[in-house]
Amino acid sequence: MAPSGTLATIGIIVFTDLIGFGIVIPLLPLYAERMHPSPLQFGFLMASFSLMQLFFAPLLGRLSDRVGRRPVLLVSLAGAVAGYLLFAIADSFVLLLLSRIVAGVAGANIATAQAVIADVTAPEQRARGMGLVGAAFGLGFIAGPALAGVLVRLSPAAPGIAAAAFSATAMAMTALRLKETLPPERRHAAPRPRRGVAALLHAWRDPTLGPLLAISLTVVAGFSAFEVTFAQLVYRRFGLHTGNIAFLFAYVGVLAAGLQGLLVGRLSRRLGERRLLLAGLAATSLGLVLVASQHSLPALVAVLPVLTFGQAMVMPALSTLVSHAAPAQRQGETLGAYQGAASLARVIGPMAGQLALGHLGLGAPAIAAGVAAAAAAVAAACLPARPPVSRLL
Repeated sequence: MAPSGTLATIGIIVFTDLIGFGIVIPLLPLYAERMHPSPLQFGFLMASFSLMQLFFAPLLGRLSDRVGRRPVLLVSLAGAVAGYLLFAIADSFVLLLLSRIVAGVAGANIATAQAVIADVTAPEQRARGMGLVGAAFGLGFIAGPALAGVLVRLSPAAPGIAAAAFSATAMAMTALRLKETLPPERRHAAPRPRRGVAALLHAWRDPTLGPLLAISLTVVAGFSAFEVTFAQLVYRRFGLHTGNIAFLFAYVGVLAAGLQGLLVGRLSRRLGERRLLLAGLAATSLGLVLVASQHSLPALVAVLPVLTFGQAMVMPALSTLVSHAAPAQRQGETLGAYQGAASLARVIGPMAGQLALGHLGLGAPAIAAGVAAAAAAVAAACLPARPPVSRLL
């Protein structure tokens, strides 16, 4: 399969799988509340998905360096089907938590999907490929919540069954349409996989990868703090109905998908990944401060594209720089460590965001996230235009 065909196929697979993720996410807190968990149990439930990715993204990524990308994708997508079916039948908090743990392990396959892109793209085209996966994420987050709103009216189990069906479709597409992208000679060259946390700590000590992971941790933690409090901000400040808040999220998703699909590749060729990252971080920082300072809904809608533009540039640029720094035979491991750092940030960020909201006010999480993005921009300015390939992995 030609590189363009592989990119299109992996984009469709990621999009299809992410629809299921998008179906479950807006319903999870509502389903959990019916089971009356303690605050500690509720917090662990919401963090469990990211915690599993923290442990398993490096492991699955490095495993894909040894056995190939297709087997890891197929097994993990089968795990996603199982996790969503558990969500459909969950009638206790334990089953609901188990469904998120299984889904979190399965969802650690995003590093493997990114490794497929690294396998089939030249370095100068890689940012465009990473942008296509980002666009697939955005579209999945648009379609999933919209479907959840329809399906939950049919029965409580319908969303979980539909999510499982979408992941099963993605698994079938992987089996039938995606050819293996990692040559056998490169598979045998890869060492045995380290355990997830060991792989992440090893990457943190690397002088090439460590700064990139620190930037990722900083900006993702800040943005996660903003994300989990954004609905509370617009509800309390503007009195929006829950349905209208969902449409606002869909608006942001459409913007993000369009920007990542259409602009990332072009801007990367003109600016290079480091400058693209700098521009994205600057726009993210500005956009977050603007969002926090708006007191009318039209003004908020007007400034959201600034923030969306920034985030649409940051994540593909970061993943591309990490990919450039990885030896060819360890793309999966390195991208897995990168996803592990982002998962850790998604555990820290939401807790910090809620604390900032409760103690400092409605706009505090967005302003703090803007400061974090500015600090990440300062660190990114110190990076070389293209990080050297790591010798320590």
